[in-house]
Amino acid sequence: MGRWRALIVLGAAQFLMVLDTSVMNVSISQLVEDFDTEVTAIQAVITLYALVMAAFMIIGGRFGDIFGRRRIFLIGMAVYGVGSALTAVAPTLWVLTLGWSIIEGLGAALVLPSMAALVAESYRGRDRSVAYGVIGGLAGAGIAVGPLLGGWVTTYLTWRLVFAGEVVVVLAVLLLRKAIPEPAPVSRRPGLDVVGAVLSAAGLGLGVLGVLQSSTWGWVEPRNPPFTVFGFAPTLFVIGAGAVVLFFFRAWEERREVHGADPLVHLALLRRPTLSAGLMTLLSQNLILLGLFFTIPLYLQVVQGLDAFETGLRLVPVSVTMLAASLGAAKLGRRLGPRRIVRLALVLLLAAIAWLLGTIDPVIDDAQFFWAMALLGLGMGLLASQLGNVVQSSVGEKERSEVGGLQFTAQNLGSALGTALIGSILIGALAQAFTTQVEDDPRLSDAARAQTSVALEAGISFVPTDQVRSAAESAGLPPHEVDAVTESYASAQLDGLKAAVLATGGITLASFLVTRGLPGAGGAGTASRDRGAAGPNPPEPDPDLSESGPDLPEPGPDLSESGPDLPEPGPDPTPPEPGPTPKSGPAGP
Repeated sequence: MGRWRALIVLGAAQFLMVLDTSVMNVSISQLVEDFDTEVTAIQAVITLYALVMAAFMIIGGRFGDIFGRRRIFLIGMAVYGVGSALTAVAPTLWVLTLGWSIIEGLGAALVLPSMAALVAESYRGRDRSVAYGVIGGLAGAGIAVGPLLGGWVTTYLTWRLVFAGEVVVVLAVLLLRKAIPEPAPVSRRPGLDVVGAVLSAAGLGLGVLGVLQSSTWGWVEPRNPPFTVFGFAPTLFVIGAGAVVLFFFRAWEERREVHGADPLVHLALLRRPTLSAGLMTLLSQNLILLGLFFTIPLYLQVVQGLDAFETGLRLVPVSVTMLAASLGAAKLGRRLGPRRIVRLALVLLLAAIAWLLGTIDPVIDDAQFFWAMALLGLGMGLLASQLGNVVQSSVGEKERSEVGGLQFTAQNLGSALGTALIGSILIGALAQAFTTQVEDDPRLSDAARAQTSVALEAGISFVPTDQVRSAAESAGLPPHEVDAVTESYASAQLDGLKAAVLATGGITLASFLVTRGLPGAGGAGTASRDRGAAGPNPPEPDPDLSESGPDLPEPGPDLSESGPDLPEPGPDPTPPEPGPTPKSGPAGP
C-alpha cells in the first residue's frame, strides 16, 4: 500500500478539480437566484474558470520545469485553497468570479500539469497504466459525487459549504506532502519565455472570449454587442484576432528555437502523431462532456423544475458508469489498444446522445433518461481510462511537465469551448425558434409580435416559462396572447436544447477523424514512429503503450533511477559526443 501513497495525494487533487466544476454546473439555478443575475452570467463565470486554466496551463507546466514540479504543485494547491475560501464567502458575483474563476483557475493551472508529471515520475510500466486509470476514475468519482453532494448541499444547506470543504481537502494535501517523492535535481533548468507566455494566454483568451460572447453579441448579425465592426457583430473578429496572436506565438517559438533559447512550447512535440491525436481527443472529450453538463442541468432545472438535489440524482447514472469504466478499462486497453477503446467510446457516446435527444420532452421519461445517462457515462469512462496514459507515455521524462501543460490546456480549452460554444448554440436556437413561432402563431396580434421582437432585440435568456408569463402579463397582453407567448417559448426551449445536444453529436462524429494517430494493439510501433518525427535528440518514449501483451522489462538495467544514461551497457571511455546527456527524470538515493 505504501507505494500508492503518492497516488492517493495526487488523486485527491484531481478529484477536487473535477468536483468543483460539477458542483457549479448543478447549482446554476441557485447561483442565479442568490446573486440576482441570469443564466448567461453564470455561464460566463463557469467558462472563465476553464478559460483561465486553458490560457495559463502551458505556463504552469513550464513553471514546473523551472522551479520544480513538486514545489509548483504545492504552491498551486495553496493558491487554489485561497480561491476556494474566497468563493465560499463571496457576497457578490464579482467576488465569486475573482475567487472561483480567476484565483482557483490559476491554482489549477499550476497543480494539474505538475500532477500529471508527478504521476508519471512516481510509477513505471504497468503501475503507471494503473495509476492513470485511477486518476481517470477519480475524475469520474468527482463527476459522480459533485452533482449529488452539490445538489443536496445546495438544496438543503448552501453551495458555499462545498467550497469550505475544499479548503479542508487542500490543507490535508499540504499536510501529506511528504508522500509525494521529490524529483531529482536536473542539470539545467530552462528559462521562462515571457513573450511566448503573454502571446499564448492572449491568443487562447481572445478565441474563447469570442465564442463565449457569441450568444450575446451574435455571430454575424449584431444582437446586443458593445460595438460593431463594419456593421457586423464583433464575434468572428475577436476569434480571428486570437488566431492571429497564436500565429505570432508560433513564429516567436520557432525563432527562439532557431536561436537556441528555451521556448515556452517545443513545437516539435505537436508533430508526434500519438501526442497530437491524444491531445485532440482530450479536447473533444471535454468539449462534449462540459457541453452536455451545461445543457442537461438546464433541461432538468429550468424546463422540468427540479431542484439541485433532484438534478444530482438524475445525473448519478452517468457518474457511476463513468467511474466504473475508468477503473476497469485500463486492462482492456492493454489487450485491444487505445485506438479501439477510444473508437468504441465514441460509438457509445453517439448512441447516448441519440437516446438523450429522444428524452427531451415537456414531461421527462425517467427510465429512458436513466439509461441514456448510464450509456453516456460508459463512453466517457472509456475515454478517460486511456488518454492520460497515451499522452504522458508518448514522451520522455524531461518533457513531462511541458506535455502536462499541453494535456490540461487541451482539456480545459475543450471545457471552455464546450460551455461557451454549446451554450451559444442553445441560446441562438432558442431565439430563432421563439421568433419563428411568435411570427407564425395566429393567436398573436401584430402589436404582440412587435413587443416580443423588441424584447428579443434586447437579448434572450434561458429562463423558466413562469418568468416569460409574468413578463407578458406585465406588458399588458390579454390572457389568450399571454398563453400563446408562453407556449411558444416553452416549445422554443425544447428546440434550443435539442440543437445543443445535436451539436455535441456532430462533435463526437468529427472526433473519429483524430483517432487515427492513437496507438493500436501494437502501440510500441507508433511510439517508435513518433520518436522518429520528434526532431534532434528525441526522448525515449515509455513502453506503456505496448498493449498487445504483458509489460516486459527494459532491455538492460534501468539507469533512470541511478544516474545518467550510458550509450552502451558498459561505460565507453571515448564517447562520440563531447559529453553524455544526463536524463532529467527522477534519480534514486
